[in-house]
Amino acid sequence: MSEKKEIPEKIPVLAVRDIVIFPHMIVPLFVKREKSLNAIKESLSSHRKILLLAQKDPEIEDPKPDDLYRVGTISMISKMITLPDGTQRVLFQGLQRAKVKNIDTEGEYIVAEIEPVEEKLEGPEVEIEALKRSLKAAMGKIVEMGGKNLTPEFLMFINRIEDPSKLSDLIVANLGIKAEEAQKILEVFDPLERMKKVLEILEREIQLLEVQKEIMEDTKKRMDKMQREFFLRQQLQSIQKELGIGSELSEEIKEYREKLAKIKNMNKEAREEVEKQISRLEKLPPESAEAGVIRTYIDWMLSLPWDKSTKDNLDIKRAKRILDEDHYDLEKVKERILEYLSVRKLAGKIKGPILCFVGPPGVGKTSLGKSIARALGRKFVRISLGGVRDEAEIRGHRRTYVGALPGRIIQGIKQAGSNNPVFMLDEVDKIGADFRGDPSSALLEVLDPEQNHSFVDHYLGVPFDLSRVLFIATANVTHTIHPAFLDRMEIIYLPGYTEEEKVHIARRFLIPKQMKENGIKKGMVQISNDALRKIISEYTREAGVRNLERQIAAIMRKVARRWAEGKKKMVRVTSRNLHKFLGPPLVFRDEPLPEPKVGVATGVAWTPTGGELLFVESIKMPGKGDIRLTGSLGDVLKESALAAMSYIKANAEEFGIDPEEFKKYDVHIHIPQGAIPKDGPSAGVAIVSSLVSLFTSRPVRNDVAMTGEITLRGSVLPIGGLKEKILAAKRSKIYTFILPAKNMKEVEDLPRYVKEKMKLIPVEDVKQVLQIVLLNEK
Repeated sequence: MSEKKEIPEKIPVLAVRDIVIFPHMIVPLFVKREKSLNAIKESLSSHRKILLLAQKDPEIEDPKPDDLYRVGTISMISKMITLPDGTQRVLFQGLQRAKVKNIDTEGEYIVAEIEPVEEKLEGPEVEIEALKRSLKAAMGKIVEMGGKNLTPEFLMFINRIEDPSKLSDLIVANLGIKAEEAQKILEVFDPLERMKKVLEILEREIQLLEVQKEIMEDTKKRMDKMQREFFLRQQLQSIQKELGIGSELSEEIKEYREKLAKIKNMNKEAREEVEKQISRLEKLPPESAEAGVIRTYIDWMLSLPWDKSTKDNLDIKRAKRILDEDHYDLEKVKERILEYLSVRKLAGKIKGPILCFVGPPGVGKTSLGKSIARALGRKFVRISLGGVRDEAEIRGHRRTYVGALPGRIIQGIKQAGSNNPVFMLDEVDKIGADFRGDPSSALLEVLDPEQNHSFVDHYLGVPFDLSRVLFIATANVTHTIHPAFLDRMEIIYLPGYTEEEKVHIARRFLIPKQMKENGIKKGMVQISNDALRKIISEYTREAGVRNLERQIAAIMRKVARRWAEGKKKMVRVTSRNLHKFLGPPLVFRDEPLPEPKVGVATGVAWTPTGGELLFVESIKMPGKGDIRLTGSLGDVLKESALAAMSYIKANAEEFGIDPEEFKKYDVHIHIPQGAIPKDGPSAGVAIVSSLVSLFTSRPVRNDVAMTGEITLRGSVLPIGGLKEKILAAKRSKIYTFILPAKNMKEVEDLPRYVKEKMKLIPVEDVKQVLQIVLLNEK
């Protein structure tokens, strides 16, 4: 205490950085600044005491009064050593707090006028003792938890201290807290209040140490797990190396990464997904089931033609020549294809149109798609959708399923090996739907040019660009196709072939093809056109040419047998000897009536296999005016018969019919070939002619064929299938044909051979028909 009493009013000041010196604290400091060295010299030359003041900003080299705190610690210089670079290492011992009343920083050293702080401990003994114990206990917990690098020896030293002021100062001095916080504790002059502040700091430190301990334990667990996995992986690699497996896997991974690097135009999502799966595969054991699934997925992704496409051949003349070589007629279809090529040539890239060929079986829808691909120079892919009921067939299965694969669209793209093939969706009218989804709805995205640039297959899980694909769909009918699906397609109708067209097709395509397939050389067989016509009319009944090709193949097989048996003589097939090759006729030609008859009118009907004569027969019998309809008639055809009967009853006097007859007789209308279903409104004029003939007893001409829908007012409305109906009449050698006047605009588009020899009579009213077809004699 004698040292404290000798403290002068003015004392040299040592400005310290990043540290606060407390009383009872012994600390060495390195002194290098000139003013600081001068202050130490001045102190040593007199009373060896100096005031240690902390700087507010440690970066300031020459602090001014405002840069220094106003509470510091009076310290004794215990020892000083001069180092080779001129720096002084000085050992200080803190003695007492002091408040700065005035300070001068302008001289050779900093000097301050100070007022030493005399501490008074006031408060209940119990509280003081409790605080001391709490401080010591808290320090014990911190030492136990390894905080602040405090040793058990320091804890023993603290436990021996009974002075509350000294206890709190030494604890704070050794906690290593920030200078600003330590300065606040230094400025608390009441020992009791200081103990409370220090206890708060200790409690906070204990909480931090507990959290730190939890973090360290978690980190240790993770590190232990990682180390364990690392060692296991190293052992696994060693085992794989011994077995020769590891090298194969690394080679495979390397090969995958090389393939991925070579694909330039793969989109970002797909590339990231492949890289992710390759990394996963690298970490998995080769024999695991998941590795096999990932390997299959990577193989699919890398085998898809992300950046492979064929260059379109846009030579319009060449394309026309190819289409003409492969298909006879079909001028409208060929014209549409050539228009597409022309637009592509002039406009560059265009969104692929979605064409849909609709027509009966065997007319060449699928082969037309192949011709388009050949004309464009593109790859051709065909998938059959007939009977498909599962949406996953189109979009693929998700990878979570065992044996999952991409859908048929992506499979077809892979099969083509290019991202712009001609893609034929066959039999889209026969797609089903059940609890597994609606494939037609799944195809909406595929066939929409606004969406298919980012088609996502469930298996791939990333978008694939289908906008460059030329999609072509085929169907036999349109009414079974999903309306939204149908709306996305451009419908092109392919009608059935006429007899003349079939003869040309047989001569140009079918006979050469079957000769080649059956080993028949030129000069070994000759089939006349009459024989071909007889095959078409009496051995086949179809819109296409499939059965015609089968019959030609049957002839070629018999010719091949004759030559194989040594009968090396040209075989001539004519209409007279055709039965020797194909047997008796299978289909009988429609023959016209031998003579005009009462109540029998000659109509014509359209069928998927072409046109046919349709005889409408009617008889009357005593009764009450009932009407019977037979012949497997559809609802529309029955309604036509009822409309015809109503029209005749309303105009009976004009036709010279006694109205009372309708009450006396029942009428039976029959259309032969009752096993064949018939429907449609176009037999209306034939039914009226038959009924008027029946009630007037005037025969109907047998050399006139007629077609047309009627109304209750007697108007004749247009019908469909005109070309096939005219040919049916012509084939039966009926050369006078009555048709609705509104159908005459279609006549201009008919081929010349259809109209040749035919007398076409347009009518607007059924009375015109009756004037032509009813004979005057009864």
